[in-house]
Amino acid sequence: MPPLPSLFISHGAPDLPIRSGDTQDFLRQLFQTIPIPKAIVAISAHWLTAQPTVSKAEKPTTIYDFGGFPSHLYELSYPAPGSPKLAETVVEKLTQAGLTPRTNGNRGYDHGVWTPLILADPAGTIPVVQLSIQPYETPTYHLHLGKALTSLRDEGVLIIGTGAATHNMGAFDRYEAPPPDWVKAFDDWLADTIAQNDIQSLLNYRQIAPYAEKNHPTEEHLLPLFVALGAGGTGQQIHHGFTYGAFSMAAYRFD
Repeated sequence: MPPLPSLFISHGAPDLPIRSGDTQDFLRQLFQTIPIPKAIVAISAHWLTAQPTVSKAEKPTTIYDFGGFPSHLYELSYPAPGSPKLAETVVEKLTQAGLTPRTNGNRGYDHGVWTPLILADPAGTIPVVQLSIQPYETPTYHLHLGKALTSLRDEGVLIIGTGAATHNMGAFDRYEAPPPDWVKAFDDWLADTIAQNDIQSLLNYRQIAPYAEKNHPTEEHLLPLFVALGAGGTGQQIHHGFTYGAFSMAAYRFD
């Protein structure tokens, strides 16, 4: 079997699984467009640590790290098992790359992981290991983090960065609101730059991209993209859309 791609998925707001639309349809069909992986390594914008940390829980819980949404959202539970064995493999690969990873035996699935995956694999048949990001490190650092994981793709492991192509909570609007021009400008730039495989411009997006700081007042939601980019290769956009006005739901495949 050829290597699996790596993916970047914009997970949007926590209510993703109880809404309907193109993004939900895209995620439900995800494993019809790529082979079903043996396991997933998920890099979420919602697990922030000083050092790379890998989840080792055998039965991760579902974390409701949000508030103010309909009560039935909190009744959803993502049943996918963890994989302590894969977690140790991830630790080994990060260590070989000169990083200093740690493990966490209690970490559950935050909404950056479970809200998209409960649509893609609702039965939770695919084991998932989560890897944290380091919010005070650079895109270049996260590219290196992803490169350390590249060989996992040859072993049937899917690497998914889950964050947001655009993420300004201050511009949060109604669910169906159209995106402002400044959101579209950044979203278009990101898609074009990935299609051109212009890695240097991507790494310097904060200085080059239109409205970069307005779309990402903080960087944590875009950093998982650089992990997916490092783990993969040439990128292409595989989904496009917007929710809540300022949230791009763009997804990318790297192989």
